Amino acid sequence: MNDTPQTLQTSYRPNLHSPLAALVRRQPVTATPETPLREAVLAMSENRVGSIIVVEPESGRPLGIFTLRDLLHRVAAKSCDLDQIIMSVMSDTGLLMLNWRSTIYQAALVMARHGVHHVIIVDAAGKLAGVVSQEDIYELQGGGGKAISGAIRTARDMNALVAASEGIRRQAIGMLAEGAAAEPLTQLISSLNDHLTVRIIELTRNDFKLPEVSWCWLAFGSEGRFEQTLSTDQDNGLVFAAPEQDAAALREAFLPFARAVNERLALCGFPLCKGNVMASNPELCLSVDEWHGKFGGWMRANSPQALLDATIYFDFRPIYGEEELADQLREWVLKRVPSETLFLRFMAGNAVQVEPPIGFIRDFTFDKNPEFPHTLDLKAGGARLFVDVARILSLAHGVTETGTAQRLRALAERGKLGGDDVHALVESFFFIQQLRLKNQQGEFSEGAANRVDPDRLNELDRLVLREAFKQAKRLQSRLQLEFRL
Repeated sequence: MNDTPQTLQTSYRPNLHSPLAALVRRQPVTATPETPLREAVLAMSENRVGSIIVVEPESGRPLGIFTLRDLLHRVAAKSCDLDQIIMSVMSDTGLLMLNWRSTIYQAALVMARHGVHHVIIVDAAGKLAGVVSQEDIYELQGGGGKAISGAIRTARDMNALVAASEGIRRQAIGMLAEGAAAEPLTQLISSLNDHLTVRIIELTRNDFKLPEVSWCWLAFGSEGRFEQTLSTDQDNGLVFAAPEQDAAALREAFLPFARAVNERLALCGFPLCKGNVMASNPELCLSVDEWHGKFGGWMRANSPQALLDATIYFDFRPIYGEEELADQLREWVLKRVPSETLFLRFMAGNAVQVEPPIGFIRDFTFDKNPEFPHTLDLKAGGARLFVDVARILSLAHGVTETGTAQRLRALAERGKLGGDDVHALVESFFFIQQLRLKNQQGEFSEGAANRVDPDRLNELDRLVLREAFKQAKRLQSRLQLEFRL
């Protein structure tokens, strides 16, 4: 395992789920609080950077940041005094810092939420490790989200956000036509949808007097896994901090706000969930203790159907608000799940009931859906097979990631996938996702978004799809072996 970092440096291309350390390519340019501004600006020019970090000389702890914008607005537009010390003109309020183990995705969301262009990266001791800019992330995404992200961030009303949501779809379809792979494309869609949701929440929050308690908007299902495609409804909830005796009253105060957010998301192309998995549902707008009870009830449930209905909730992640509430809830869940052997066994039993649609004689087998004969359901009979196994094994082994590919990679690193080739598993999962995305480009009737007739695929895609289903079968076999099903 000692050679892993070297391998990553030579062959690993960062993605949105990579740690921020992967984007730090050079030592940050720094100054002390007493550095003359002239000297600091010269250092920025010589190093061709747009910012300089002001650090405490002894500890290396970041104290502030000075950017080209500060040079324009705080210096050139006022005194033009380059002999003053940098501490007098640096930005130090709301300094945004993330640990270098945080993900690039988290940095992108933090920048969008706060309307800033740089995030400071620190190590475990709080010492400056680097700086990541919006440009770094846009370069990673191929520049695809820059204009739309900017439009979302500056939107002042719902009309602008509806237009931005249409732009997300156009951008995704355009990238798909240019040959973009499913993994970065679904990450981009999820990233921009997150930005959109954050801005909707910000605008809606201004219309309500919310309780003065800590709270967090949660995403479940495909949004929680960073796996949104072009056709997706809402799966969300809300957690708040409150004593047991105050929970009911606080819930009543949050529900009108949550309902407004859900309705505005619907205006932006995210249909209201038919199963009512939304924060406006009183059953999903809960205090921390109530969420503990909710997850505890699922873990103790002896009904396979109840567990089947509950699976998407275990993919939760924070979108807006006090993220610590979601992190603490995840820690609570992961601490308890491994000992709930019956719960895991029931979930595993559910997961292997759906078999990949391949046969011994024919290439593919078909369900008896009268509305869509001779088609394969690439979601329920394809992607879901990977999603379910990755979720169960991750819960059993304390993996904190929520994305399917990230879960599979983390499990492989821990040696929990046996001899399975994790690269083949991930590639198979994303091939199915790619077919789903291609299928969702045009107009389609409800229920057809994930349906494909294999006879309409070219020969190569048919062969690869069959192999992808075989990989799903191998993954299910791993689950059967672990839980002795």
